[in-house]
Amino acid sequence: ELYDPKGDLHVRRGHLPHWWQPGVTYFVTFRTADSVPQPLTRAWHARRSVWLREHGIEPANPNWKAALRKNAVLQGAFDLQFSREFLEYLDRGHGACLLRDSQNAAIVADVLRHFDQVRYNLGDFVIMPNHVHLLVCLKGDTDIEAQCAVWKRFAAARINAEIGRRGRLWQSESFDHLVRDSDQFERCQRYIAANPTKARLRDGEYLLWQRQK
Repeated sequence: ELYDPKGDLHVRRGHLPHWWQPGVTYFVTFRTADSVPQPLTRAWHARRSVWLREHGIEPANPNWKAALRKNAVLQGAFDLQFSREFLEYLDRGHGACLLRDSQNAAIVADVLRHFDQVRYNLGDFVIMPNHVHLLVCLKGDTDIEAQCAVWKRFAAARINAEIGRRGRLWQSESFDHLVRDSDQFERCQRYIAANPTKARLRDGEYLLWQRQK
């Protein structure tokens, strides 16, 4: 199922907005805590704030994303410049890149598949050295924000136990985007499949799983 603009829609806000609609598909990205250095993150946020103000949107307003969404052209320009830029940061391979290890990647894959066909229908996913991209269609009243927290909590516990480490593994929030139509769904599939090549990874440095049709 894809996003229904006429259906019930709820928006919750943390550092990022989380759109929720029952039984729809999301493109999700979550990343390790050290995947983007703090100076890079701060500079990105500063440039974003300047751009928003230049286009008549106050970034300090908690509803700035709602204002941006009202203008499809502006939203597209924003995504082109800032959303893609952040994904490119992830592909630079900053941090310890614990998921480059095939055993750690396999743990994440097992956690993602654990409730497949029960709480959600899992689509394609790729586990990169410091982040994860996936497509998922929620079932029933499963909440994407809560489900991401479950994935990260169980994966972190197992990886930490496996390699004898302590401390936070994941960045606290995740990026979750409602998939609006079949074209966007296919673009997300292509992005997931091509991400390892784009990041110049070799076999064994990532884990790509594609749902069989």
